[in-house]
Amino acid sequence: MNRETTPGARAGKRVLAAAVLLAALAVGCGKAGTPPPKGPQASALPSYQVQDASSITGSPTLDAARSRGHLVVGAKEDQPYLGQKNPASGEYSGFDIEIAKMVGASLGFPPDKIQFKTIASANRETALQNGQVDYYVGTYTINDNRKKLVGFAGPYFVAGQSLLVRKNDNTIHGPQDLNGKKVCSAAGSTPYQRIQSQYPKAKLIGYDTYSACVDNLITDQVDTVTTDNAILLGYAAKVPDELKVVGPLFSTEPYGIGVPKNDTALRSALNDALEHHEQNGDWKRAFEATLGLSGEPAPNPPQINRY
Repeated sequence: MNRETTPGARAGKRVLAAAVLLAALAVGCGKAGTPPPKGPQASALPSYQVQDASSITGSPTLDAARSRGHLVVGAKEDQPYLGQKNPASGEYSGFDIEIAKMVGASLGFPPDKIQFKTIASANRETALQNGQVDYYVGTYTINDNRKKLVGFAGPYFVAGQSLLVRKNDNTIHGPQDLNGKKVCSAAGSTPYQRIQSQYPKAKLIGYDTYSACVDNLITDQVDTVTTDNAILLGYAAKVPDELKVVGPLFSTEPYGIGVPKNDTALRSALNDALEHHEQNGDWKRAFEATLGLSGEPAPNPPQINRY
């Protein structure tokens, strides 16, 4: 028997893949010599033409950014290929970061005039209300409750709960196949609660982080990981030979750009910017250079919901 096809060899490869993934995800470590987290290749990322935005008026947020000379954009720092911060360089990368850059260019700001700031999910509304950030791009689902506190441009992507499995797993194609399977998610999260209530025959396992779930998936300790497909695509992009996203979406999560609630001029300008970059191909190129590395083809951009 060929050594590469023995169970021991396959297990060794999975352990190595898990070790590589964990090293890449160790964003909390900034020690000298620590390998930087794997991310989109800068050479493959699109560039965005900076527009003359002098005609955009009536936005106090944009006026403040022009006065200081740069935008401040809220983001996530721990979501692979969506919004991730390199601890060594301090640079942010991922699909959400590209969305922030492309609309920033339409507002008249090149990438070197955009300062990214990590804002925890629980603090997003406060950061926008207090002017800590000009806008926020970070898997921020548009819903009616949040609209009472902030405004939204977009959506720029429609995500939904999905499943991450090992590349060679042909037994799980969707949530209907979860009976008796070990399903991992972040303990207490909405995806965790959905499995708990709607798929009670699954063997639900909760960890503090999705990265812990993914590690256990690669090493055969769980059968699948579940959360928003965009987040799962990011993990699959890190080790596409080991992982894949499967099945239909079983929730709807429209991601929007958060803005201060009453700044309708900024919201309108960002909607115009999104439409422009979707039509000229920037949106698709950004997806292909980030989440598309998972092997998932770029979907059609969602229709902008102006209100």
